[in-house]
Amino acid sequence: MASIMAPGDKLEEAMAEKRSADNAEQVNRRGRRRSTTAADLERAAFDLFDRHGFDATTVEEIAAAAGISKRTFFRYFESKNDVVWGSFSEQLTVMRERFGRCPEDQPIMDAVRTVVVEFNRFDSTQAPWHRKRMELILGVPALHAHSTLRYREWRDVVAEFVGGRLGLPVRELLPQSVAHAALGVAVAAYEHWLSGPEVELTDVLDRAFRNLATGFAV
Repeated sequence: MASIMAPGDKLEEAMAEKRSADNAEQVNRRGRRRSTTAADLERAAFDLFDRHGFDATTVEEIAAAAGISKRTFFRYFESKNDVVWGSFSEQLTVMRERFGRCPEDQPIMDAVRTVVVEFNRFDSTQAPWHRKRMELILGVPALHAHSTLRYREWRDVVAEFVGGRLGLPVRELLPQSVAHAALGVAVAAYEHWLSGPEVELTDVLDRAFRNLATGFAV
């Protein structure tokens, strides 16, 4: 779509954006600690999400709350949606490494259960933070489409393990079926966990994956 702004308007808009960025950086030089980590941005964003809601919070507001410019924000995250997922892609590397350490004689579904449970084990100080993250991921409609991409990354890790054990390509039906089933069970367990603070996440996941391994023999 062609712009309706005159060249002078565009120049003024660009200059205003630059002034806004400069002002944010000047705040830091006047004594406010500059946010230099993704974790700092996550904390600032989640505080705004709590107060104003995910949809009503803008990237500009997150950057301002963290004391950085909008330009600097995009050095850490590609979008507001990515802030919610944090370092998910990096954490999947840890998950893949856990699969790599599973004993060769360990049954496949037992290995999947063990790895998923341990991957989701958090100490008492991290659990409330993780609960907030999952409440957003599972509860905010605007995040659902973005979550599809992340879910596929997760399934790929599981399918790689299953395919490797069975000598099958990752995209074959059986590895993909296990990966999709595992994701569905994990999401169901998370939703159950979010339904009550007295529920322990690892216990729910362990029980859910044991049921999956038996083919839900009820």
